[in-house]
Amino acid sequence: MPGSGEKSSIPEPALSDAGPEQARSGGRIIFLNGTSSSGKSSIARELLHTLDEPYFHLPVDAFHAMRSRREVSPDELPLLLRRTWMGFHRAVAGMAAAGNNVVVDHVLSEPWRLLDCLGLFTARDVVLVGVRCPLEELERRERERGDRPAGLAARQFEQVHAHGVYDIECDTATATAVDCARQISAFLPRQPAPTAFERLAVTLRAEPPAPGDNSREPRPV
Repeated sequence: MPGSGEKSSIPEPALSDAGPEQARSGGRIIFLNGTSSSGKSSIARELLHTLDEPYFHLPVDAFHAMRSRREVSPDELPLLLRRTWMGFHRAVAGMAAAGNNVVVDHVLSEPWRLLDCLGLFTARDVVLVGVRCPLEELERRERERGDRPAGLAARQFEQVHAHGVYDIECDTATATAVDCARQISAFLPRQPAPTAFERLAVTLRAEPPAPGDNSREPRPV
């Protein structure tokens, strides 16, 4: 089902008549955004089985898992996590720039993450998918899986969808991962222009930090 992006009042940038299918300059990025335990990874796995073209699934959890297991002080941790997210974004951008199609599962729980992605990804190549789930169900899943800090989904719940614009949305409380993957796959050939990322780029300016500068956050204009 079409997301709120198609009804947004955000002004539309001037584009050519070519839709996203014709205008893509690199690989497509299917960008799944939702809280922890919302079902993003399950949808991503099903998309790899559903989509006709080759796709790579790049989950941020895989990047966190590559880090050495040594103890990190509470003072060091925020910068370490920020650098991990920044590296993840650049890995996704590099894969897409090389012509690879990518499925990304993400948590836009901090504004700078979206701004960083807007500055790195080709906006017309991104399909922004809102993965929704009621808080009560998120908390039930969180308790059941037992591998996430208690209350994580609740802390992310208000922030993750705060930007308010999507190309398409799924509700994993009412649809299975298979159904969501089929819904997204069916949407791709008819994705309207401008894309949600192009709409967001109208109101947000993303300025990636200079090499070695991990302290400055991109700011909206």
